[in-house]
Amino acid sequence: METLQFDLSKELGPFKPLNATNGGPWRRKHATEMKISNFDAYKAARIPYSSNHGSGIQPIYGGPYSYDITKIFPDFDADPYEAASYDFACTDDDILTCLEAGTKPFFRLGESIEHHIKKHATLPPKDFSKWAVICEHVIRHYREGWADGFFHDMEYWEIWNEPDLEPDDSTNKRTWGGTRAEFFTFYEIAARHLKKCFPKLRIGGPSLCGREEWAEDFLQHMSKRQVPLDFLSWHMYTTRPENIKEKAKRMKNRLVKYGYENAECILNEWNYVTDFGDGLLYSMEQMRTMKGVSFIMACMSLAQSAPIDLLMYYDTRPSAYNGVFDFYTAKPLKGYYPFLWYGYFYDRKAQVEAVNEIETIYSLCGVDERGKALAVITCFSDQDKAEGKELFVDFGRPGQYEIYLLDDTHAGELVATTDRPELKLPMHSVALIREI
Repeated sequence: METLQFDLSKELGPFKPLNATNGGPWRRKHATEMKISNFDAYKAARIPYSSNHGSGIQPIYGGPYSYDITKIFPDFDADPYEAASYDFACTDDDILTCLEAGTKPFFRLGESIEHHIKKHATLPPKDFSKWAVICEHVIRHYREGWADGFFHDMEYWEIWNEPDLEPDDSTNKRTWGGTRAEFFTFYEIAARHLKKCFPKLRIGGPSLCGREEWAEDFLQHMSKRQVPLDFLSWHMYTTRPENIKEKAKRMKNRLVKYGYENAECILNEWNYVTDFGDGLLYSMEQMRTMKGVSFIMACMSLAQSAPIDLLMYYDTRPSAYNGVFDFYTAKPLKGYYPFLWYGYFYDRKAQVEAVNEIETIYSLCGVDERGKALAVITCFSDQDKAEGKELFVDFGRPGQYEIYLLDDTHAGELVATTDRPELKLPMHSVALIREI
């Protein structure tokens, strides 16, 4: 039996918002058919932010009448200063649902991906400056009450999504139909205008999908042109949590290199994916097994010590990538527990790192105002033949602890109350230890 040790006297900073998602709660207020909802479970997980990217293609969030700029402002030739030019109703309805769950929208200003043979909304706007003015009024609607709007505390506004998805010479561009140079100009115009209008808000982007040379060019151009950038958002799909931490370091180093050291580094799409070719079906199957579940908790645990300011799982929409809620019933799957359990750490005054490292073990630990410990221990490896671990979790002092287990035969239930927290963790399992 190995020992995992924590020194509870060495308190670090607060826990970061790492259980955020893409896709808010499911609730159809106005539906006449059976109303399937995950609202209560979603709210209980204390999810801090949810990105609206892709929400516009899901009926549960307002479908084809919501979120995308071309849906909110359907006639680009209309007057962007006139409230009648905008259609906010479906987006308003879903944003209110999200906020009622205690989750702030992370608003993507742009368009959903287009997999169709002909592209429409993902083509570059015919007037970049007018597009920026339209986005200005979207923000004013939700922040300043414009056009019978609201005064919501929504601080993150992201410009576009995955402009680097395809190579520059591709004939099937699904997210940005223009050139790289055109996007840089587009982003510069939008960022300058929005930051001038809303200097206290966080304006950033552009949700880079993975081409790191593209990220380098983007930051170099923005730095040279002195374009404001409050956050750099990017995506990563992998099977190793360590890959996320390593890439976060590279992205943060680039921000520092180009003078954006104060910009936040945000990973706002991630999940267990081997590749997007032949391995994608296998990956989607694993997202709903304990391998995928323990991967979620391992990534959250490792991101706590990585230069990541906000982590957003893709996704909790009713989609093939959702390992959190059942597609048909909306009931929580085992993948829900990492989000629920991470939410408990928001009640802790400080995090505490493990004194030692153990292979295939990922941990989180925090203490509350009374000094009581809470820890989540994950056993994960991408190697299917890897063996589990037997651990003694040493908090450095006597105490009484509840142990909850998440594995193939347990769904987060209490399995022991003890003064000696010992764990027999199968590979791909998670345990929560709560001092009482």
